[in-house]
Amino acid sequence: MSDPRVGLTVVHRRYVPYSHAHYAGNLVDGAYALGLFGDVATEVCIRTDGDEGLFAAYADVQFRAPMKAGDVLEVTATVTRVGTRSRTIDFAATVVCRGRPDRGESAAEVLDEPIVAVTATGTVVVPPSA
Repeated sequence: MSDPRVGLTVVHRRYVPYSHAHYAGNLVDGAYALGLFGDVATEVCIRTDGDEGLFAAYADVQFRAPMKAGDVLEVTATVTRVGTRSRTIDFAATVVCRGRPDRGESAAEVLDEPIVAVTATGTVVVPPSA
């Protein structure tokens, strides 16, 4: 019998402020996505187990495309495995909107094709159930 928590998906969206630009070209460091993965994992744990849980490990992290200040990121977490106290989660950070400073100081656009910037698989742990 499959656990009903498997397949649960939580989605957050976040605007990346220009204050987070870390490199030339308004690039944002990859650690920014990992912080967002921690945030969305917390909501997953609350929804599945009624506790914020703790992040235990990443099994795989891939930086696939740049994230830039002015982007709007959609961060997705999907539960793929439920153990006694651990949960395996697949993550993705996708750029859905991007700033267009070439068109004007505050210009931006919704991307026709979202860009998958970062993917990861992680493990969280929660307290034992009572």
